[in-house]
Amino acid sequence: MPIFEYHCTKCNKDFEVLVFGKEKAACPYCNGKKITRLLSTVSHKSEGEFTSSQGSSCTSCNATSCSSCGH
Repeated sequence: MPIFEYHCTKCNKDFEVLVFGKEKAACPYCNGKKITRLLSTVSHKSEGEFTSSQGSSCTSCNATSCSSCGH
């Protein structure tokens, strides 16, 4: 039962929804059916630290975790 990220073209909002089996998702804001599944990033916890496939969220360095640069 994965959680997917979507974008609604009707109301222009992004949202996440838990999808069961072959269930179809709809926008929780406007109940719109014209939605696009977004590419999600992956993260995992290893030895107490989170890492992400998205890369660094810090613009001052290239580290994948801000704990390494102090920001």
